[in-house]
Amino acid sequence: MIKTIGMVALGCAKNRVDSENMLGTLREAGYAIVSRPEEADLVIVNTCGFIESAKEEAISALLEMAGSREATGRPQRILATGCLVQRYSAELEKEMPEIDGFLGVAEYGRLLETVRSIDQGDRPLHCGEGERFLQTPRVLTGPKWSAYVKISDGCDNRCAYCAIPLIRGRYRSRPYDDILRECRSLAEGGAHELTLIAQDTSRYGVDFGEKKPILARLLREISDIDAVKWLRVLYCYPDTSNEELLDAIAALPKVCKYLDLPLQHINGPILRAMNRRGSPELIREVLKMCRERKIAVRTTFIVGFPGETEEQFEELLAFVKEARFARMGAFTYSPEEGTKAAVMPDQVPEEVKQERYDRLMRAQQAVSKSVLRERLGSVAEVLVEKRDSRGRYIGRSMLEAPDVDGVVRFTAQGEIAPGSFVPVRMLAARAYDLIGEAVE
Repeated sequence: MIKTIGMVALGCAKNRVDSENMLGTLREAGYAIVSRPEEADLVIVNTCGFIESAKEEAISALLEMAGSREATGRPQRILATGCLVQRYSAELEKEMPEIDGFLGVAEYGRLLETVRSIDQGDRPLHCGEGERFLQTPRVLTGPKWSAYVKISDGCDNRCAYCAIPLIRGRYRSRPYDDILRECRSLAEGGAHELTLIAQDTSRYGVDFGEKKPILARLLREISDIDAVKWLRVLYCYPDTSNEELLDAIAALPKVCKYLDLPLQHINGPILRAMNRRGSPELIREVLKMCRERKIAVRTTFIVGFPGETEEQFEELLAFVKEARFARMGAFTYSPEEGTKAAVMPDQVPEEVKQERYDRLMRAQQAVSKSVLRERLGSVAEVLVEKRDSRGRYIGRSMLEAPDVDGVVRFTAQGEIAPGSFVPVRMLAARAYDLIGEAVE
């Protein structure tokens, strides 16, 4: 009989929120949550299926749990959930008989039904179109002082390289009051940093019949929650990062002066081939508005998209040096089954992709260190997370997002509890991290 539940959560922060929602649903139904998945009666492997490496990681995790079960002889059940299941449910059901059940991303409302069915000896598979947003309290799997809040699911953008619409379906905003209710609950429970996430956060609310996105309004209302100290927003698009949104970020004291704006490229023909919303001119205008409002920008780029010439890459390289992004990540293009880009001509060789990636990241490393040096001598509030092997505290300021950015390492007199906010003077800069000392 299934009494205890374990979780292996793979992929992005959005997947983590789904995992935490599932754990909350099961705990509320009376199941006990255990921290060691191999000791659970049922282990849920919440998979990612975004790119090839994520698919391989998901299959490996499922096989590892099955191998562990076989080695110990425990009657453990395995439930596969998430993006890989939603996209390849029929193949997984056929090729992985060791898995006891399958639940896709649009059927989380059937979680309890699925678990009970497995407990009765059935092998359920639910990958249709159902309820995406669970209402039960979450079981946070990260630090209690910081939590992600998913505000929508799916995507309508149809970027040529991206499989998300094939997996998650059309864009659907989460009900406004549900978001506010969860933010209050999380903040009152000790999550003083909230990070809003979605495939496209700046489009939030357009499917409510609004004439324009309402993310700025949502930021203002969440900021009014007393227990919220920092509020951050990730994954915006240039065409919906309008003046109203940027003004709200700049003006609201609790909102981090930080905009995550994945741009993917700057060359016009490449952007059009990617089916990206927003021209090079619009991108530069949004960046100009951010500079005027002293909003730090984080971005990501794709190198080696089909047809990308050396000249087009050099344009991107020059743009990175010119724009001086506070933070930047990059990916080599990965062809995904079912996407338009996967069958485009002029696929770039892997060795060329990697060489361009290396050059781009070397350029950003120099930019990053230069940008961080501009912060030397300033004092910023830092959220303390842990200590390193040298005894220094590690934390983040408003300008460092969790999980993706560099950190602030600093010394202090006395003990500081994780989750505390302390003022830190910045004294030195590394490629991606800052070094400082607590201000007495």
